[in-house]
Amino acid sequence: MPEDHISRERRALLAAAPLLAAPIAAAAAEPEFRPPMAGTFPVQPPTTRLAWEAEVTIGPVIDMGDSPLGRRRMIPITGGTFAGPRLRGKVLPGGADRQLVRRDGVTLLNALYEMQTDDGAVLTILNRVTADPSAKPPYTRSMVEVTAPAGPHGWLNSRVFVGDLHVLPPERKAVLIRVYEVV
Repeated sequence: MPEDHISRERRALLAAAPLLAAPIAAAAAEPEFRPPMAGTFPVQPPTTRLAWEAEVTIGPVIDMGDSPLGRRRMIPITGGTFAGPRLRGKVLPGGADRQLVRRDGVTLLNALYEMQTDDGAVLTILNRVTADPSAKPPYTRSMVEVTAPAGPHGWLNSRVFVGDLHVLPPERKAVLIRVYEVV
């Protein structure tokens, strides 16, 4: 009798297996999300290409105290260099990186500075960075706005740029910024 009981349980389990597996198979077979207008306007995720890499030297942090939104601080930009496939030059001293360290640990950076190309053109850079050190790996992404004079670097005025930021070892007193053109 125990064998009949086990056999009935096995038969019931085997008969139910396709029903139990159906939701899992259906979830695995579900197509990736397709936006409603994808048939009219195909989804084409943007791609990027490196515009330049800059090593930006910085001065000591200036603590500006707490605000209702978090701790405020400023970091002077003292110089540096940059190079990319279409431009290269130096980072001019005199800019600053204003930061808000929010209570949740995320830091919002708003850096405004100038870069001078090897041919003498001065570019104004506004780099807005969101840095989340608690993310694994740490998240540091930016939106970069460039204002360039008319001429050979005028193309910078009509492009979208994004970037990332890496803190270099303390003895370097610098950050590495990579800026990518969205193509």
